[in-house]
Amino acid sequence: MTTLLFNKPFRVLTRFTDEDGRRSLADYVSTPGVYPAGRLDRDSEGLVLLTDDGRVQHRVSHPRAKLPKTYWAQVEGLIDADALAALRAGVELKDGLTAPAEARSIAAPAVWDRDPPIRVRKSVPTSWIELTLREGRNRQVRRMTAEVGFPTLRLIRVRIGPWALDGLAPGAWRVVDGRPLEIIARYLERRSRSAGDAEDARGVKFVTRPSRRRGRGAHGRQAESPDKRRTRG
Repeated sequence: MTTLLFNKPFRVLTRFTDEDGRRSLADYVSTPGVYPAGRLDRDSEGLVLLTDDGRVQHRVSHPRAKLPKTYWAQVEGLIDADALAALRAGVELKDGLTAPAEARSIAAPAVWDRDPPIRVRKSVPTSWIELTLREGRNRQVRRMTAEVGFPTLRLIRVRIGPWALDGLAPGAWRVVDGRPLEIIARYLERRSRSAGDAEDARGVKFVTRPSRRRGRGAHGRQAESPDKRRTRG
């Protein structure tokens, strides 16, 4: 069984085919038989888990699993305490009230430049928040921040349960070491013992240069392990 972590670039579809010729997972991942566990919008960036194990896919993507997923969102305006409190309590959307979330303001993270960059208004500042959800509605983060008055300009998923980006450049992927189901079980047990203390994406390090595009099917690359990097002469 194979499970991969992939850093999805902006404007890449979370599927392997597209009739309109838009960039998709096939442009970056050549490992046969793997499919995404859950989705990430085309205009969002960050962590996607791909696997050929149906049990892992179900455990990560099924709504009842409630595996936490953490996002960094750059929003229009300076986020305030009232908006953060509303995000934590739950936001009333057209499809119902969202579940309570973990939300906090963060300093602008050291992430790669987006291509193209976000559109900003010179007269309106921006700020960053970290949001952890346990449900996966369509475009949920964007709808939640807009509802509390701070539209999302850029969205990066930095963590899925026990796995974080941890240095993956946009377009790069790496193989998950160990048994994913056991890793998830241990992670949830730790969270339960900590009485709800939120695990977050602090300390995630990023490679700021995206991988070079070399033609369809060859964009992505496997990230080197630390051991391989240390043995280079």
